Amino acid sequence: MNHPVDKTDEQWRAELSPDRYAVLRQAGTERAWSGALLNEERAGLYACAACGAELFNSGTKFDSHCGWPSFYESVRPEAVELIDDSSHGMQRTEVRCARCGSHLGHVFPDGVGTPTGDRYCMNSLALSFAPEQRPR
Repeated sequence: MNHPVDKTDEQWRAELSPDRYAVLRQAGTERAWSGALLNEERAGLYACAACGAELFNSGTKFDSHCGWPSFYESVRPEAVELIDDSSHGMQRTEVRCARCGSHLGHVFPDGVGTPTGDRYCMNSLALSFAPEQRPR
């Protein structure tokens, strides 16, 4: 699939830390309960750590008790692409950044009590966070 941000593997390796490269470009998963954004509670915007595309608003984040930051919807349906994933002997739906194709995590239909019923289970390493600016 073609993405607006299209870089070579060498360019991604040069721009991303080894941990981020493993998650974003090789579909890795960070260890549960280890992500820097898991307990982030400030208002703000979550973006792709590879290309900066806006992905999730803090108002859709919820504590799913799964060990990774969870959201019940993306900022816009077209912000992410959903791909069938049958790796590791499981049937899941992978979530990728629609702008650069980077792996973000998976979405599951078990977001109990959320408006959508979905749980976008994202890797902290795949995201950057910009807190909402409050007027002084």
